[in-house]
Amino acid sequence: MLPHFDKRNFIRMEVECPARFRLEGSDETAGAIVKNLSGDGLLLWMDQEVEPGNRLSIVIMPGKNVTPPLSVMVEVVRCYPLETGEEGNFAVACVIKEKMEPERLDKEFP
Repeated sequence: MLPHFDKRNFIRMEVECPARFRLEGSDETAGAIVKNLSGDGLLLWMDQEVEPGNRLSIVIMPGKNVTPPLSVMVEVVRCYPLETGEEGNFAVACVIKEKMEPERLDKEFP
């Protein structure tokens, strides 16, 4: 059970996974790092600012071959500059809108 003060529906897991993303309506893909993940959202570190309300197709590539990539469509809820000086310039908080099937993934990320 989640602590009283945490209003999240799912526990947030700290991860450090590479990902590829594409902004809806764009043909270009770029890289990001997934910093945490839950059943209904994730936090990305990336080099570009993305306005809240925009949708991204994301493929998360786990570090082990036993786990298949996770491909989802998300909506950006927050984007703010990082002050850590680490990889990526922006932290982008997203809510997961749908899981993408492998057939769609091939079309999204050729």
